[in-house]
Amino acid sequence: MDFGVVMQCNPPASRVVELAVAAENRGFTHVWTFDSHVLWHEPNVIYSQILAATRNVIVGPMVTNPLTRDATVTASTFATLNSMYGNRTVCGIGRGDSAVRVLSGKPSTLATLRDSISVIRELGNGRTATINDTEIRFPWAARSRLDVYGAGYGPKALEMIGQVADGFILQLADPTIVEWTVSRVKQAAEAAGRDPDSVSIVVAAPAYVGDDIAHQRDQCRWFGGMVGNHVADLVNKYGGDDTQVPAALTDYIKNRTGYDYNEHGRVGNSHTSFVPDEIVDRFCLLGTPDQHIERLEELRSLGVDQFAVYLQHDGKDATLGAYGETIIPALAPTLAARA
Repeated sequence: MDFGVVMQCNPPASRVVELAVAAENRGFTHVWTFDSHVLWHEPNVIYSQILAATRNVIVGPMVTNPLTRDATVTASTFATLNSMYGNRTVCGIGRGDSAVRVLSGKPSTLATLRDSISVIRELGNGRTATINDTEIRFPWAARSRLDVYGAGYGPKALEMIGQVADGFILQLADPTIVEWTVSRVKQAAEAAGRDPDSVSIVVAAPAYVGDDIAHQRDQCRWFGGMVGNHVADLVNKYGGDDTQVPAALTDYIKNRTGYDYNEHGRVGNSHTSFVPDEIVDRFCLLGTPDQHIERLEELRSLGVDQFAVYLQHDGKDATLGAYGETIIPALAPTLAARA
């Protein structure tokens, strides 16, 4: 199992770079960031600084979108970074959440997302993409290699990701939901004539190592509110039909009243009090190193290839340290030895 970190691009950008370096030194292989250019600093600029300050980590957004980012510009950005620093980028993409909604926009259609994944993959790998009936290629990007991972929760999004994406990003760590979503993605890949094992699986969630569970829950409760935005869309679309979306994912938002994107992903925000302790415990990884290892072993048994730690809490450095010293060596000893 590989390990990543997920960070907001809060100023100062130097702190984001500092944490990226610390993560690499502790055995993490990936550094992901939010992509909400209004709420925080521009991530594509920061990626260049992270790549310059590190040796091996792969960087990319978790996740970008096809509305505030033109697909050809996204592909060019990562192909350029690959040209400058070696093939050390990955592109996570979804329909659009905070970057779009903070501008009062709506998420893209799945058709638009599918087209964008195709364009970014082809151009980012030095191949030709067809746009507006015109064939486009970056003549300077023949050596670029770029994987594109799709993020989603609903059955149609999972099907599309299995059909066309290099990987799947699930932003929560509940084993029941992991099993359901991974199964959907793998089945769609196989039905499309692809090798299901070729689709990499990334689970991303807040992880906080320590003994004070009550404090950890309060520090990570924001995550249930963030996931609730996507769940609310699914409930609006499918209602309470648990044959389409499992009740384990949807039931908890019954008392949700709204969401303020100006507080997106922030500890202690004012609109996540509806998230019960049970959901925090299911969606996040809390507790001692042994408790983290136990959950991670379960996730690995469900086909998870990478676990990415959201670091939006007050225990960033201690959690990175515990992962580097204890947790990563327990699950990826050869990786930890190389770090």
